[in-house]
Amino acid sequence: MTEPRVPRLSVDIVSDVMCPWCIIGWLKFRKVMDHFAGRLDFRVQWHPFELNPDMSPEGEDAGAHVMRKYGISAEQSRANSGKMAGVAADLGFTFNRGPEFRMRNSFDAHRLLTWAGALEEPEQDAATGVQTALKLALFTAHFTDNRDVSDHDVLADVAASVGLDRARAAAILASGEFGEMVRTEEAYWADQNITGVPAFILGGRMLIPGAQDPEVFIRVIETKVLAAAA
Repeated sequence: MTEPRVPRLSVDIVSDVMCPWCIIGWLKFRKVMDHFAGRLDFRVQWHPFELNPDMSPEGEDAGAHVMRKYGISAEQSRANSGKMAGVAADLGFTFNRGPEFRMRNSFDAHRLLTWAGALEEPEQDAATGVQTALKLALFTAHFTDNRDVSDHDVLADVAASVGLDRARAAAILASGEFGEMVRTEEAYWADQNITGVPAFILGGRMLIPGAQDPEVFIRVIETKVLAAAA
């Protein structure tokens, strides 16, 4: 007897490498995928969003940036960072914000991510594909290793670390390749009223904003996806 086909759920994630809640949101979502293992196949694709599209090439001190952008005190900034670090640590990810930690321009990182996404086969499980691997490696480079992920050499090295062709990555970075695609995608998601990240779009139509707890996703998937497919 042929086994019934496991339904596939597309998951579009709009996020920025500079966003701490984006890696937290992803790690929570991994628990959702584990919960539905054997019941759903997930097709994950990452999409660009720039928290700071006008960030200068030299970046900005992270603490000063948060204080200026959100109008909070140094004490509030430290408290918020500590809270995020604790949540991330519980999920197995390390925030290592040293005194030199800076916010960076993420446009070129998005160009590489767009390239990586274009390399994947349509039927491939992108939850463990090269685009996701690159995204996670960039999160680690930025938040854990305090590397400058706007620097082309760093970006090429990170790409190579997940099995991508370093020379090809360097050539893309040296050109404007994939830049127009990034801008087009950013405009599209802005037209969809995505104004903050992370944003998860399930099945192309169900928006779940923010780094929600797994139970939120599980409830939506149970009632809106699996119940409909039954």
